[in-house]
Amino acid sequence: MDCDAFYASVEKRDNPELADKPLIIGGGKRGVVSTACYVARIRGVKSAMPMFQAMKLCPDAVVLPPRMEAYAEASKAIRAMMDELTPIVEPLSLDEAFMDLSGTIRLHGAPPAVMLARLVKRMKTELGLSGSIGLSHNKFLAKVASDLQKPRGFSIIGKAETTAFLRPKSVRLIWGIGPAGQASLNKAGIQTFDDLLRWDRRDLHDRFGSMGERLYSLARGEDARRISTHVPVKSLTNETTFSVDTADPAILDGHLWRMAEKVSARAKATDKAGRVVTLKLKTSDFKLISKRQSLRHPTQMTDTLYRTAHDLFEQVAERGPFRLLGVGLSEITNPDGADREGDLLDPDAEKRARAELATDKIRARFGKDAIIKGRALR
Repeated sequence: MDCDAFYASVEKRDNPELADKPLIIGGGKRGVVSTACYVARIRGVKSAMPMFQAMKLCPDAVVLPPRMEAYAEASKAIRAMMDELTPIVEPLSLDEAFMDLSGTIRLHGAPPAVMLARLVKRMKTELGLSGSIGLSHNKFLAKVASDLQKPRGFSIIGKAETTAFLRPKSVRLIWGIGPAGQASLNKAGIQTFDDLLRWDRRDLHDRFGSMGERLYSLARGEDARRISTHVPVKSLTNETTFSVDTADPAILDGHLWRMAEKVSARAKATDKAGRVVTLKLKTSDFKLISKRQSLRHPTQMTDTLYRTAHDLFEQVAERGPFRLLGVGLSEITNPDGADREGDLLDPDAEKRARAELATDKIRARFGKDAIIKGRALR
């Protein structure tokens, strides 16, 4: 199940005035599009497109920054509905997941197609969100099917018709084949699955290495990967590309705080904590700088993220100007024991953590702007 334009759909649900307007989630002339609603997509706007290009295609679009807390909350509600269908759910992101429905007919008294139709109906009725279904006998084909009729799509690829379905299709259907991969395949005379079927396994391996083995199987609609319920989240990150390169320490510090807030909000919303804080910078001449710091204990606190990222920034010899800044949290774990012990080198850390938790409760009740740090206004 793949939600339809998830971030934009949540925003339109929460603000009905946006219902018929082109909506882009992203920001900044030199940022990129996170999600575009289907009204904007008709104009040619796509995810990961530079914002300046998106605004040329759709100058009347409403542009909103991402609200990760709202998206995480909606994702949790959808996941709860999935868990009622089957215990075997593998999330790919906040808005997309594989489900294994084999063996559930006796439990629910209905075949998988009917159960999935009920799922998307519940999503629309109870959450105001829509999704597209891909039903098939393996992960590869289920993913392909989910993209066939978006939005509100429902496509089934049965085992008997798999070969006939794939033969005329472009190899771009293969998950992970981008422009460079397609160019490599085209150079070998491979444009469709039918072309792939003419190659034997050894020749594909000799030409493409381990990828050749995968291509041989997928050309025949074969995918032995199992759906796993224990795919770990590897990192939580937030970054921004500035509309104008800057070396102003106050502006950069304000961005550091806002990014730490967003990463922290995602960690809290998904019940995660992390042990490693990462700072990412890109200079005006596109030089990439990355620094990381391991913490004594996992954290999900904005204060800890900000202070660690700030210290890392102070260690950077390059003083800018910078075009990109990012903050990340990795070595993700559950929050048990996170932010619990005081720091002898920072006796006020525990007090700030309590204040932050109190702030979270106030914002949850009165809105995210109920309390704003001064540095967030920079």
